[in-house]
Amino acid sequence: MSDKVSKAQQRAVQKYVKNNYDRVVLTLPKGKRDEIKQYAEMDDKSMNAYIVQAIEEKISNDKGQR
Repeated sequence: MSDKVSKAQQRAVQKYVKNNYDRVVLTLPKGKRDEIKQYAEMDDKSMNAYIVQAIEEKISNDKGQR
């Protein structure tokens, strides 16, 4: 089976992502990206999943304090 993805498949994925996800650009201090990547790998997660989990935990904790 070929590892190549057709242009139609790429467009379909892009359309799905656009319709189902919000995108955020994150600016970090130099070196912080590598640190986050290292912790994400130790937790067997992607950087995105690791950051989303951290944000969700922070929001959950903040809700409990209000």
